[in-house]
Amino acid sequence: MSNDLSNWVAPPFPPRRMLEGQWCRLEPLSADRHASDLWSLMRGQDRLWDYMFPPAPQSKADYHALLSSMESQTAIVPLAVIDKVDGKAKGHLWIMEIRPAHGVFEIGSIMYAPALQKTPAATEAIFLVGEYGFSLGYRRYEWKCNNLNEPSKRAALRYGFIYEGLFRQHMVIKGQSRDTAWYSMTDDEWPALRATFKAWLSSANFRPDGTQIRPLMACREGNAI
Repeated sequence: MSNDLSNWVAPPFPPRRMLEGQWCRLEPLSADRHASDLWSLMRGQDRLWDYMFPPAPQSKADYHALLSSMESQTAIVPLAVIDKVDGKAKGHLWIMEIRPAHGVFEIGSIMYAPALQKTPAATEAIFLVGEYGFSLGYRRYEWKCNNLNEPSKRAALRYGFIYEGLFRQHMVIKGQSRDTAWYSMTDDEWPALRATFKAWLSSANFRPDGTQIRPLMACREGNAI
């Protein structure tokens, strides 16, 4: 890819809007609309918060307050993940670290209830964020996580993010030093990755019982970057 960006125009800050998919939709996070559904699934799932910035909410009121604090932030785009099977909110995530001047955006603070994990909707949410950012003209899609978070690191590679390195002693979180693993995909890689996501997310790739026929990484083999 050429380094000449003399004609490149910085994209806009991503407006908060609904992102529609086949298996899920992402809609602007609302504590009033989404807290009840999310708390019903997240209650007692304290382990899910181990690598998150805030501690696990201990009541519905705590969860509502946490979502309200996310909703009020102007530097991020917080989104609820709505499962189209039943129309319920089963997770939330942020578009964050948004730097229009450089064409960079990140997906982070991903919180999926067990009912959402390892489903087509869970993967489609990552795709929808990438599709949105790149469609606006962004150049780089980032994924970062605590280096101790092995499931998150495996997920990044499964989705097609490229490991770029380790930021040592990057943060202090919950009284612990955090080394941060960095991953990314770029706009020139996105067409092949987009085709991979679309192939995997196709209803033809799932058996009647909902199990996948071809894994996402196998679909990527036919769409080499």
